[in-house]
Amino acid sequence: MQDLLADFAARRDWEQFHTPKNLAMALSGEAGELAAEFQWLTPEQAVAVMSDPAKAEAVRLEMADVFSYLLRLATVLDIDLDQSVRDKVAINETRFPPKLGDDGRRVAEGVGEQGEQGQHDRRQEQQLQEGEAHQVAGAQREDAQ
Repeated sequence: MQDLLADFAARRDWEQFHTPKNLAMALSGEAGELAAEFQWLTPEQAVAVMSDPAKAEAVRLEMADVFSYLLRLATVLDIDLDQSVRDKVAINETRFPPKLGDDGRRVAEGVGEQGEQGQHDRRQEQQLQEGEAHQVAGAQREDAQ
């Protein structure tokens, strides 16, 4: 696929524009377009998105755009994505070892309704603390003036 995309770019003289910065920015933009396909959907609607032919096609094409820019970026930077993914999984194996539940089955830490709620609660608490810190700093600036 990387050769296909490199040839496509070469035949259009686009290599001059395929700098790491430009490709990373294009990748980010396309990821945003993919995310937009799911924006405002309920979790149930998001899971079922592929059952609607028009939505399925839009998601499929946006994913192709994201993947294409990622492959082009890997080509330009001479990164072996296959090896990079294997390396990252090896790192994550040590960072996130599987946990066993009471029944001996593996469970993912922080995943599921309770885990997501806990993460949401921690984010809310952090935002409140940050907001209070900004208010205190603002009041201190006003007092200093």
